[in-house]
Amino acid sequence: MAASDSLVTARVIGDVLDPFNTSADLMVLFNGAPIISGMELRSAAVSDRPTVEIGGDDYRVAYTLVMVDPDAPNPSNPTLREYLHWMVTDIPASTDNTYGRELVCYEPPAPATGIHRMVLMLFRQLGRETVFAPARRHNFNTRGFARRYNLGAPVAAMYFNCQRQSGSGGPRFTGDYTSRRRAAG
Repeated sequence: MAASDSLVTARVIGDVLDPFNTSADLMVLFNGAPIISGMELRSAAVSDRPTVEIGGDDYRVAYTLVMVDPDAPNPSNPTLREYLHWMVTDIPASTDNTYGRELVCYEPPAPATGIHRMVLMLFRQLGRETVFAPARRHNFNTRGFARRYNLGAPVAAMYFNCQRQSGSGGPRFTGDYTSRRRAAG
């Protein structure tokens, strides 16, 4: 089955990943509720680490989970692209992230401006303890990371849109619009 059309429409395929075929089940749950690729969530809804369930039936197969923000710090000027929010390795098939090794602790998305795409990707490892944490979170490169650790193309991916709790865009003017006009007139 081909990667989700929503990944293409949202430019996750292109900005973060190359086209790939989905070959593993991936379910992401925030506060016990599953999310669907392309959902819009406020930062408060994703403040706690999600549970990520992985399909499969062979416990000997290990996976790496990566979560990035390709729109950091601002979607119109993503100078920190890709910002690494979370990394868990050595997750056995048919389990969830709690059975893996958290190499980069979960940092909740907290966009200051705009709507950010948060991308979760699952890679099949060649063996356990073969993937290591990067030196920094900002300017992470998923493609380069996958090449470095011989992960190949992802086996599953999904994304959600996240924006600040109070809304999107910049600060909102809440004063009296007419008072200055009357004073000037």
